[in-house]
Amino acid sequence: METGEGSTRPPTLRESISFHGHRLIRSTHPTTIEVTEEEHLTENGDCIIGVGAEKGCAGLSDGLKTALRSGSATVRLSIVVGGERFGFAASGDPGLRLSHPHDVVIRRSGFVSERTLALRATASARDIPRTIVSRLRDPRTAGVLEIEVVGA
Repeated sequence: METGEGSTRPPTLRESISFHGHRLIRSTHPTTIEVTEEEHLTENGDCIIGVGAEKGCAGLSDGLKTALRSGSATVRLSIVVGGERFGFAASGDPGLRLSHPHDVVIRRSGFVSERTLALRATASARDIPRTIVSRLRDPRTAGVLEIEVVGA
């Protein structure tokens, strides 16, 4: 975790979640993106971009959770696979529970559940470049979800 202390800019907190691919990754959901600790995936999991994640929402640091719950938090997210990076933005919310032990979900909507990491995202699973999705169909492919909270 890194903060921007000592400057006039608001502090920035960073954390990442490692995961890997699965042969059934489709990444076609129009409103969500999900990574999960689970290893099993069915064809219905069209928002899931990675399995075997190192943590769910509950495993995030207390500092990041506090920042995400700030009404002024801007969340910058990146999906990094190999040499490719897909970045997008979302918002935090005071109502975020961040308590699911296995799943992390980013939503375009304002719907909050224990799995929700961020709301009002500028992208969903179907927006991820197909080159990244293609790589994630290989279970040996490693990926990282980078989370950066600014202005909390």
